Amino acid sequence: AYFVPAVIALAVAAFLFWMSLGPTSDPTYAILVFVAVLIIACPCALGLATPTAIIVGTGKGAENGVLIHSAQALEVAHRVNVVVLDKTGTLTTGQPVVTDLVVANTTDGAEEDLLRLAASAEEGSEHPVGEAIIRESRDRGLALISPQGFEAIPGMGIQARVAGSTVRLGNQAFMQANQISLGGLTSQAAELATSGKTPMFVASGSQVLGIIAVSDTLKPAVVEEVSHLKRLGLDVVMLTGDNLRTATAIAQELGIDSVEAEVLPQDKVKVVSRLQDEGNVVAMVGDGINDAPALVQADVGMAMGTGADIALESADITLMKGDVGSVITAFELSRFTIRTIKQNLFWAFFYNVMLIPVAAGALYPVFNALGGVPVSLEFFFGEQGFLNPVLAALAMAFSSVTVVSNSLRLRGAKV
Repeated sequence: AYFVPAVIALAVAAFLFWMSLGPTSDPTYAILVFVAVLIIACPCALGLATPTAIIVGTGKGAENGVLIHSAQALEVAHRVNVVVLDKTGTLTTGQPVVTDLVVANTTDGAEEDLLRLAASAEEGSEHPVGEAIIRESRDRGLALISPQGFEAIPGMGIQARVAGSTVRLGNQAFMQANQISLGGLTSQAAELATSGKTPMFVASGSQVLGIIAVSDTLKPAVVEEVSHLKRLGLDVVMLTGDNLRTATAIAQELGIDSVEAEVLPQDKVKVVSRLQDEGNVVAMVGDGINDAPALVQADVGMAMGTGADIALESADITLMKGDVGSVITAFELSRFTIRTIKQNLFWAFFYNVMLIPVAAGALYPVFNALGGVPVSLEFFFGEQGFLNPVLAALAMAFSSVTVVSNSLRLRGAKV
């Protein structure tokens, strides 16, 4: 918007100047100056500076399992200062296992009855916790009862009719909402949560039967990967529906200081919006159906390649390896790319800034004062000191070659 009009104005001004004050009345020198200025200032390199770096950066990302859906995402990622990591499937494997069974009635067989009822009620669920409970019951050889009237209450739990009774499985808030007394199980649930496990209460009718605790193992190397994100200057936030005790225990193990716990699925997008309202540039990393709105809301949405299709469609970047290490790769690649773009812009303008005055005839008075152009320089400046337009074209082309070559250096970047 500024460069091109300025160059055209400068070329016209140089033409008029040398038409009136040139060494001869012949307009040849004025025309040569006019052409040389336009050629040497041709902004080809300026047009190549950004797209070449983006193309090479996108290709480099694909080589490393980071699929970038839009150039804008690659450009915005370097400005991110807060990264929100959804716990399940991002920091953990997403395949929880049953770790503890706590029964309210310690009679023989009560533990298996607790597990059988819970697994029967969960047969209609696709939640990882439900799958873990069903898997544990089958490993123990328990015969399940087909449920009726299955209902999932997001962020709370599930309920279904099993053997003529309403069986509920969920968190403490779910039990309280249904006016189910938990007795001494509350303290036991707190202890389990403090150790990083997720306690789920089981009730039949209005009677609490016990607690089933599940735990989701952390992905390999995730502790070091979170530490690496922090070394990049990013504030790391863990987002989870777990209760605060469980979430805090897991966050401490990961070295994460900021935790958003007990977040309902529909409220994840609100957390991202609030962080943005505080002036942050936010990246959201998730893999589930419930993460999709938050991925869209974030400045940069990153979806694990192992996640739900809707999450992949909603994200700006897909991480095919499905680990936090790929998040690091995406941020580092963005920073390398933006650095390369800035270098390209420098080289695109460097030749112009240095050589436009020469093309405009600034050396004419210098050579005139020295008594003429040396014979060795006549090919470059002629007999009067005006730049040969052929050399102006070469300088313009060389700036484009420099920009493209600099962009190609990205292929060797270690991310």
